[in-house]
Amino acid sequence: MKYTDKNTFLKANVFGIGVSNDNYAQYFIGNSFLNFLVKPGEIPIFMANVTFEPGCRNNWHIHHAASGGGQVLICTAGEGWYQKDGETPLSLSEGSIVYIPSGVKHWHGAKNDSWFSHIAIQIPGTETSNEWLESVSDEYYITLHD
Repeated sequence: MKYTDKNTFLKANVFGIGVSNDNYAQYFIGNSFLNFLVKPGEIPIFMANVTFEPGCRNNWHIHHAASGGGQVLICTAGEGWYQKDGETPLSLSEGSIVYIPSGVKHWHGAKNDSWFSHIAIQIPGTETSNEWLESVSDEYYITLHD
């Protein structure tokens, strides 16, 4: 379901919007928010609800790992996009689940006309790191449609 109105979206976003994602703002176009669902380091996985305002998306990036690693996205509210490098973008909505193996270049974010949230789960691995790459250009992004 698309949410253009922030207050309506906030009522539907059961995992909460959290705080401004200032630490990673340089890797996003638009405003994003982060709500930790478990305290980092308390359990062996990272899990947070990530919220994107309409039009917000992260840069292309790769989750690296010597073994294991990767990420799972569980879409919880609104509508967004996920794209693996070289493939057609996937439309995401509540209930969509995306598995992203380590080593895969990709990006994800909100559609231009909807707020969007997903739970991001980092899969444990060895020698894990994130490599942030180029942004998803406005010229490309505005061509995306259902």
